[in-house]
Amino acid sequence: MELLGTLVRWSLGGVFIYTGLQKAAHPEVFLKLVRQYEIVSSPVTLNSLAAALPWFEVLCGVLLLLGVAVRGTALNLLIMLVPFTVVVLRRALTISAEQHVPFSQIKFDCGCGTGEVFIWKKLIENSGLMLLAVLLLAGYGKRFCLRYALLPASQAG
Repeated sequence: MELLGTLVRWSLGGVFIYTGLQKAAHPEVFLKLVRQYEIVSSPVTLNSLAAALPWFEVLCGVLLLLGVAVRGTALNLLIMLVPFTVVVLRRALTISAEQHVPFSQIKFDCGCGTGEVFIWKKLIENSGLMLLAVLLLAGYGKRFCLRYALLPASQAG
């Protein structure tokens, strides 16, 4: 089970490095996609979010690959994934209602760094990523870590 946890950690890390680098390589495209969600109205906040988020994802991915602060990194990924998934779902439901299109046919670039996707597939994918993060949060994936926790176990509790 511990080896499976390590594979989960490496897989999740690889996904976030890849998607973060895709967003960082095209910051203007990512900025436009973030703007479409109409969550942030301040241009400074919007630009800051679009500039920092891809690199934060890359950092989280690198930490998971190296096995540094695994549980804290998994928690940060969950904190990003859950609201993002809700926002994507909300946008897809709005498009479905306004355009009278079946939900299963809704397709757009959600800003994940993987291009245009069917949203039902993205929701399943994000649910899987959240499940993997929960496994790491539960303590799996300790094998081959440089420093699983930042504090020694005696100080963490």
